[in-house]
Parts: sequence; structure tokens; C-alpha cells
Amino acid sequence: MEFDVVVVGAGPAGLSTAIRLMQQANKASRELSVCVVEKGSEVGAHILSGAVFETRALDELLPDWNQLGAPVTTAVNHDDIYLFNDGQNARKLPGFAVPKTMHNAGNYIVSIANLCRWLAQQAEQLGVEIFPGFAASEVLLEEKVVKGILIGDMGLDRDGKPKDSFTPGMELRAKYTVFAEGCRGHLGKQLIKQFNLDAGKSPQHYALGFKEIWDIPAAQHKEGLVVHSAGWPLTGDTSGGGYLYHAESQQVVVGLIVDLNYSNPHLNPFAEFQRYKHHPVIRQYLNGGKRVSYGARAITKGGLNSLPKMSFNGGLLVGCDAGTLNFAKIKGNHTAMKSGMLAAEVLFSVLQQDDAGGQDLIQFADALANSWLYDELYRSRNFGPAMHKFGTFWGGAFNTLEQNWFGGKLPFTLKDDTYDYAQLKPASEAAVIQYPKPDNVLSFDRLSSVYLSNTNHEEEQPCHLKLKDSNIPVAVNLPVYDEPAQRYCPAGVYEIVEDENHQPKFQINAQNCIHCKTCDIKDPAQNITWVTPEGAGGPNYPNM
Repeated sequence: MEFDVVVVGAGPAGLSTAIRLMQQANKASRELSVCVVEKGSEVGAHILSGAVFETRALDELLPDWNQLGAPVTTAVNHDDIYLFNDGQNARKLPGFAVPKTMHNAGNYIVSIANLCRWLAQQAEQLGVEIFPGFAASEVLLEEKVVKGILIGDMGLDRDGKPKDSFTPGMELRAKYTVFAEGCRGHLGKQLIKQFNLDAGKSPQHYALGFKEIWDIPAAQHKEGLVVHSAGWPLTGDTSGGGYLYHAESQQVVVGLIVDLNYSNPHLNPFAEFQRYKHHPVIRQYLNGGKRVSYGARAITKGGLNSLPKMSFNGGLLVGCDAGTLNFAKIKGNHTAMKSGMLAAEVLFSVLQQDDAGGQDLIQFADALANSWLYDELYRSRNFGPAMHKFGTFWGGAFNTLEQNWFGGKLPFTLKDDTYDYAQLKPASEAAVIQYPKPDNVLSFDRLSSVYLSNTNHEEEQPCHLKLKDSNIPVAVNLPVYDEPAQRYCPAGVYEIVEDENHQPKFQINAQNCIHCKTCDIKDPAQNITWVTPEGAGGPNYPNM
């Protein structure tokens, strides 16, 4: 099938690209064929975000979004920001002690999954074709020009042989292809390497974000309240923070973000999140409630210092596939949307002048540099490196000073040029962490949590978690790092078990995978590569 533009991923960036393209085409009475491919079973199935949403990009994309019925209705009415000293004590920070980027007046508590479902409806009404349940497995590359994507074969057994249900893959060819796969996109990662797009940049940095949705008693619900925290349970050189947002319908969303540059291989991010919910500040809202959903996803947080060149022959990277999140705000949805809109404006302009396609759209760099998106990323460029270099307290103090007094424009740039995976210490040099058993009231185990994510994969299919060397987990990672994949995976995919000879064996439970990409990021040997499973596999998040 041939299109003018193929967009990979129906998240905020991809859908904004498609909508803006068709808005321009319809205004100019120009026929334009735009296709969006989404690996989830439906639009929104794989979308997970906090989320406190800034409407700036949506205001530009669809100014009448309120009249059109966008699911953006719960306005933030109060911010509480705490420093957790330990598991019992906390200090509420006064407004002047908090970076102004973390104040949320004028923002909304939303489900980005539901917002994407609504954006998809707007896109289809404009003439965009959306194909959910189809995974883009390969880039069609001809003479160093991207010509589109290949939809993966479906109906293969574990050995890659066709079953009775076999359906061959399909080529979707395009004059230009926009990659909007989200954090650590499978194809985006390949393109960055293929075209050397990150030359001269700091390594990309990541965090792992957890999220649960709870139904809570009416007396504890304060619709519009936003709670953020720093400190406990993350200590030492482990940075990150927690959040709890009071959404509509007597629900709260609670989560923890763990930066993936942590050094202790014994650390278990999932278990840290379970501990977090027992802090009195958080527990007061969850007591008597019921957990109804769970998920986790890696977050691209390197910012401007790590932002690769976003154009190449025949295509563009947008949103978190490139890394446009503003970590100073802990927000990436409005920036992802804006990057997609900029991409669409450059694409349409070029297609109007030259219909052949295949160019390196270097104009995109100028469009980005002249936008409010670049200004946001520039002002927050020191935020992450400061936290990594100075720790939570002093890094936070520096960021408050820079953001509140200097508007993010101090005349120097901090850098963090160490890869997250390279930060792990040998297990023998790190303190073993003893985690409490879950009480099944506030804290739970991983398998019961994965059950709430509605994760499913066709069992008889090739494993989508590829090992470059199958010996490394047991021969290297186990003796040196106590194989940290057992702990950093939020879905229990990786285990060390005994084989028939009572020897350790690395077991991959790919059926559990919630597509968070942490293994692809944090494995100390960079031995695990996440590739797309069959379309429609993975989590099915209802309201995340």
C-alpha cells in the first residue's frame, strides 16, 4: 500500500502529526493520503502517562477542543509538594522552594489514553486512515532512504514457522515516514544508529514510571488535587519522585518515577513503588480503596542535551521517540504534540513544492529552533543533569534557583555523559535491600499487578525479547550483578531458575511483557533488544 505519509504510533505525537497534516491539506483543497499504524489492539491500549496535562499544544491544534468533547475536564485546583524524609515523616515545601515549572495552575488531570482515543476520532473525521493492531517491525530502507515500513508477519510459531493462522507482513510505502513510537522506539533506536543522529550529543537518559488507578472512598477524594514528592523511598544516588493525582469519578492515580541511572543492582523499582504507597501522606488517600489498574513505562528524560537530529532521508522522529519531554515539568505530552505539529507543517510545505519525497527535511531543525518547544527544552536543559550530579536535595535547590530566579537561562550547561546502564556497581559492592512482603491491601506482587494491565500475547509466536548472546545472563550478569533483570523488569518477565541439572538458567516469560522497554535500556551488557511482537499483543490499558 502506498501513502503520502505513514505515521508509526498513535500516541499524542503521531496523532497530532496526522491531524495537522490533514488540516492543512483540507484547507488547501489538496488530496493527501495519511496512514497511522498502531501496534496496540486499539488506539490508547499501550498509552500510559501520569498525567497532568498542559493544553498549550492542544489549544493550537484544536482550539475548540472543549466544544468538541475532549476528555480534558478535571482542572488542577491545588498543588502539594513534599520532601519525604523517611517512611513516616515528610515536609511540605512552600511555593517559593519549588521550581515554578512544577506548579500546575491551569493544567488538567487526564487519561492520555482516552485523550488519544479522542484525537484518533478527530483524525479519522479529517480523512486519516488508522490501522490499530498492526506492528511496524522493519524500516524499508533503499539506498539510505526510508521508503516506509514493513508490518510484521502474524501467525508464526515459536520457531518462526507459519501456523494455520499465518498472515504475511505488508509493505506500507510512503514519500515520508514519521516515527512516533514513544520512549525507546524499536525502529527509532535503529534509525538513530543508522543515520548517526545522536553524534555529538549526551547519551539519552531514562526513568521507569509506574502508575496505578484506585477507586477510593468519597470522603478521601479531593478532585483536582495534585500531590508530588521527592526523597524516600529513593535514597542515596537513586533519584526520581512520586505522584498522586485526584481525578474524576472518585479515582486517584498514584505512581513512582525511578531514574534508570541508579547504581545498586539489588534495587527493585517495582518494590520501591509498593513501599511508596505505605507512606502516611499517600496512604491517607488509598485506605479503604481498591486498585483497578496497573502499568509501567520507560520515560525519555535526557532533554535538549540528548535530543538527536530528528530528520533523515525520507522521514522524521517526533515526540518521545526523539526525546522531547520537558523533565523540569515532568510533562511530555504537550511537547510531543507540538513536535508532531511542527513535523506536519514542514512535511506539508515540502510536499507542496516537491511531490517525490525522500528528502532529508533539514528545515525541521529551523522550525524546532524557532518554536516554544525549543525554548522550553532549552530552559530545562540543566534540570536532569543537576539532579544526577548533586542529588535530590542539592540538585533540587539548584533547579529551584535556576528556574525561579534565572528563568532557566544561566550562562552554562550541565551535562551527564554517562550511559544509564553503565552506572551499575557489582553486586558485591552494593548493599542488599530487604523489601517487605506485600500486604495485598496497599502493596501487591508483580504477577497480580500484570493481571490488572490486561496483558496478553499470542503464546505460540517468536520471542520478542532478543538476546545477542544467550550465555551473558548466567555467565556474566549473574555473578557480577546478581542478574538485575530479575528486579528491574516491572512485569516479572525475567527469572533465574534451575535447569534439570540444578544449574542456573535464564528464563524469559515474554507473555508477561508490558512493553515498558526497561530491559532494552538498563541491561548492563546491552544484551537484550526489544523488538515488536505480533500486532495487538501487550497491555490493554483502559484509562491510563
